[in-house]
Amino acid sequence: MPAERNLERLYDEHAQTLFAFLLNFTRNEADTRDLLQELFIKLAKRPELLSGVREERAFLIHLVHNLAIDLMRRRGTREKNYEQLAGEMVAIFAPALNPDEKAFRQALTEALGELPADQRAVVHLKLWEGLTFEQIAEALELSPNTAASRYRYGLDKLRERLRPLYEEIK
Repeated sequence: MPAERNLERLYDEHAQTLFAFLLNFTRNEADTRDLLQELFIKLAKRPELLSGVREERAFLIHLVHNLAIDLMRRRGTREKNYEQLAGEMVAIFAPALNPDEKAFRQALTEALGELPADQRAVVHLKLWEGLTFEQIAEALELSPNTAASRYRYGLDKLRERLRPLYEEIK
């Protein structure tokens, strides 16, 4: 029974974050739901996976990231899937009523889709999940310097891509 409550708590505390990360990473809502379900089934079958984990959220992101990579590998070459998935438009932001905000969200979604998947993952974890570079590095199995570099390169590309829109709205 305590394992079930712990699983319920994990879902309540982390499912939304994991869903947002996976949706931004895979660019496919069905895959995101499947991967999230796969994670919680794995945790239900093997609750010992969490013993001794210091940063639950970073560890769970690490697990779903690996599940997503495995899914992409099963479907074919990783780079081919990254390009295909990155090109698909997915509504990752809530709808906006204000036309300027709507245009900005659309442009940001498109700009994020143009980033390489490794940069998009780091940018998402830093900006939307508020993780440190150390936590990102642990979750994605990178060095903190690599995480910081991918973040910087991703932000530079986003700034360059969104600058004309910002100038227009300003």
